[in-house]
Amino acid sequence: MLNKCLFTRVDNSALIVFRILFGALIALEAFGAIFTGWVDKNLIEPAFTFNFIGFDFLQPLPGSGMIWYYAVMGVLGVLVMVGFRYRWSMLLYALLWTGVYLMQKSSYNNHYYLLMLLCYLMVLLPAHRFASLDVKRDPGLKQYHMPRWCWMLLVGQIWVVYFFGALAKLYPDWLDASVPELLMRSKADYWLIGELLQQKWAHHVIAWFGILFDFLIIPLLLIRRTRMIGLVAAVFFHLFNSVVFQIGIFPYLALAFLLFFFPSRQINRLFLKSKPHYDKNELVIPSHGGWIRTFLIGWFVVQLALPVRHWFFTDNVLWTEEGHRMSWRMMLRTRSGVAVYTVVDKDTGERIRIDKEDYLTEKQARSASSKPDIIWQFSQHLKKEFAKEGRDVAVYVDGRISINGRPYKPFIDPTVDLAKEKWHHFSHHPWILPSQLD
Repeated sequence: MLNKCLFTRVDNSALIVFRILFGALIALEAFGAIFTGWVDKNLIEPAFTFNFIGFDFLQPLPGSGMIWYYAVMGVLGVLVMVGFRYRWSMLLYALLWTGVYLMQKSSYNNHYYLLMLLCYLMVLLPAHRFASLDVKRDPGLKQYHMPRWCWMLLVGQIWVVYFFGALAKLYPDWLDASVPELLMRSKADYWLIGELLQQKWAHHVIAWFGILFDFLIIPLLLIRRTRMIGLVAAVFFHLFNSVVFQIGIFPYLALAFLLFFFPSRQINRLFLKSKPHYDKNELVIPSHGGWIRTFLIGWFVVQLALPVRHWFFTDNVLWTEEGHRMSWRMMLRTRSGVAVYTVVDKDTGERIRIDKEDYLTEKQARSASSKPDIIWQFSQHLKKEFAKEGRDVAVYVDGRISINGRPYKPFIDPTVDLAKEKWHHFSHHPWILPSQLD
């Protein structure tokens, strides 16, 4: 039964068109980061970046190196789109994107994480078997079908994103629409819709539509009778997010996934008129079928485990941030902080109050005031900077945070020397003070 689900051959039209759109979007992501100044602001201007802990060796290239880095990614995206040396182009883009993702967290975005996952998944999929330069070079590559596990892998991945995005919204500050209200305050000057977005009823609509959409969109699209409802809801939801939150390519990437829910005959008629429709539904189990089954099970075990790991940590993830990343907790809270860093020379007892702006960009300083892993990393950085002067120092942080507009509350234990603390990926850090959320 499992083999039939995984290895029955189905038409590959959706995958072929998705590859073309995916390549175009990742090229736009790379070139757009250059031309909008994102690369300059996040990778060139900072004196150093807050990498994912354990990946300190990943640092931005000097000078204008990161501009060229992103330019190469843009070219690779184009090569994916046209299907030239597809797997190599996709793999190289995936590796370069992973490097950028891991080398900086100041602009962390769940969508960047999703894009990294999709890049690696696309390396594995036979998305170049039609309408590609690879097929033009080697006609023997041409195929009109793919094993069903390819469809299940991509649809399953996007379902994980939606499901855990909905689950994360099931907490009081979202359910009473206070978080949407906070998120919409900065949108008051938007043309035409700015005033509308400040209405209380609109906040409730945004809150509940967001939950219902995330929970129901995949079932709506899978069921033929409700598919058009899902289509209309998806187009509205993602275009709204694009206009209001300006989150890059993600809304359009999500819309591209709609291809996998419509009959391949329709996709052929709209996009691939020269492609024959495949409807034989043959069951062909490859010799490496066991490896494919193992990979799929392992992949989804990890994807289902990461978003719930914070349930096994002490205290509330909204407060501690422990287990927040890679958990599809997207745009569901506001967080701000103030932090005073004091360096104490262990030999002389001299106390030095640190001005964060002497070391960090404005954006980095905000993160170093509210996010515990970055607070810890900046403390480690300060210790190293003073060590260059031959000074052995302790670093103390007096930090306070505000969650969802609440009053600022003590967040970091000011008596703990963070410079000598270790970071633990899967356990609570006791120097984070207990939650004071109401």
